[in-house]
Amino acid sequence: MSKVININGMAVKVIDNAEKQDNLSQEDKDMDIRAKEAVKAALEKAKVCKKPIARYDIETKRAYIEDAEGNRRYVE
Repeated sequence: MSKVININGMAVKVIDNAEKQDNLSQEDKDMDIRAKEAVKAALEKAKVCKKPIARYDIETKRAYIEDAEGNRRYVE
């Protein structure tokens, strides 16, 4: 189910994975793949450089910072 959200006065249509085939062009799908790979690479680089990574815990619905040793510090 898609929905439209407003960000800085611009309407952005958000679609779920099931609608991806019908709504995205091949170029958009390729861009999605490249964006996901870029995020994975950035996270891996942060781990290698021992930098903290911001994450979101879906179960507790809370944001946290994960350090290089895997310790979590939940954000207030």
